[in-house]
Amino acid sequence: MTTEHTRLFAALRELRAGAGLSLAALAERTPYSKSSWERYLNGKALPPRQAVQELCRLANEPDGRLLALWEITESHWSGRAVAPAQAPPPDDSPRPESQELPPPIGTGRRLGGSRVLTVLAVAYTVIVGGVAVLLFLLLPDSDGRETEPGPVSVPFSLAPQCHGAACEGRDPMRLICGIGPDTLASYRTATGAHIELRHSKKCGASWARAWGTEIGDRVEVVASGPTHSVRIKNKDDAAAFVYTEMTEVRPGSTVRVCFRPAPADGERECVEARVGEATSTARPRPPR
Repeated sequence: MTTEHTRLFAALRELRAGAGLSLAALAERTPYSKSSWERYLNGKALPPRQAVQELCRLANEPDGRLLALWEITESHWSGRAVAPAQAPPPDDSPRPESQELPPPIGTGRRLGGSRVLTVLAVAYTVIVGGVAVLLFLLLPDSDGRETEPGPVSVPFSLAPQCHGAACEGRDPMRLICGIGPDTLASYRTATGAHIELRHSKKCGASWARAWGTEIGDRVEVVASGPTHSVRIKNKDDAAAFVYTEMTEVRPGSTVRVCFRPAPADGERECVEARVGEATSTARPRPPR
């Protein structure tokens, strides 16, 4: 399983948890069954592109970043990203004249008893293999079952990969901190961008994410350590949601997120939140 698949899976899980959607709700509102969504959300199957778009729509999230991750994951999943193996160089060495190739069947030359047995064995193998393939193709597809699947194991751990100081300056999605985070604060900037301050109790870290931004905008987050920021570099970033690296926090810590608009004369907007308090939808204020 690739890193991109891990990030895609974690992001899909976060969207589903944030939107409060059950498997039954996803099945009712999309063309995909509960059992299919269970496989998609547990990393056992690659979701179709349309399924990613549907989940983003239901969660009211832009789909640009997830679709980019899907494209990379799908290329690895299908094998298109794997370079074709090079054929071995031709063997120009002459063959020994003493080695005689067996004559083809039907040339009029009789086959010995051992050769007859070999031909029959090969034919039997081909027939049995063909029957097995036919039975496999005729078996009913379990994708259509609507029963709620039981708990299954996944090929990688869902536990966060860091905590506290070990998360400082690192990617929240890559380290599985983005599954089921809390929102400490959210607001809309004067330019129309949406900013959220996120927090993971299991990771002991916070970060900021934004969408509806413009090229050149910058989002910063800081607690008691260094400031971490993300800049909107191109139209793909502007069409998706972006997030900063993580900063270590503890219960009661104050975290600040600031938005710097692209225009040079734009005013920086900042919001603060305290870890452990209720979510606030605050109006940004100029920095002190």
